[in-house]
Amino acid sequence: MREKAVALRYDKEQENAPRVLAKGEGETARNIIKIAQLHKLPIKKDADLIELLSKVEIDKEVPQELYKAVAELFSYIYKITNTMEEVDSESSSE
Repeated sequence: MREKAVALRYDKEQENAPRVLAKGEGETARNIIKIAQLHKLPIKKDADLIELLSKVEIDKEVPQELYKAVAELFSYIYKITNTMEEVDSESSSE
């Protein structure tokens, strides 16, 4: 099975729902992941969610039926981001 990736964006002050920023398979997926890593963005592997999100057109909002799954994803990212920030602040204060 080919590698797939979907990048999401959500600006709660300007958008009603998260949007698909980029998506692709194979080399495109690897480039999306590489760019996320370069920008130190959190990455979550979820093949089922990627399958569903890959059906959404680029720059379109995630449909309501995927809100719960995407909310769980953003909750995961929020926890990871806060944990990383705590580790960074602890190591910089030493």
